[in-house]
Amino acid sequence: MMYFLAVLEPILFWGGLIVFLISLGMYAGRTKDVKSILQFWQPTIVFNPLENKVNRIGLAMMIVAVVIRVTLFVML
Repeated sequence: MMYFLAVLEPILFWGGLIVFLISLGMYAGRTKDVKSILQFWQPTIVFNPLENKVNRIGLAMMIVAVVIRVTLFVML
């Protein structure tokens, strides 16, 4: 089980990062508004429903990966 989690963690993290970046690419392709992506501290991005779902899935995958990493750290 520990080995499975150790293998799953980087897959979820990097996969989630790729999915997150895809959502940003979808937004940039639709709106041609790259400035909003580069200035991420300003809340100017308005995702459509599909982009929002993809974005949240990517973020959730990365959060699960961090939880697995912390769990493995505490258990070992």
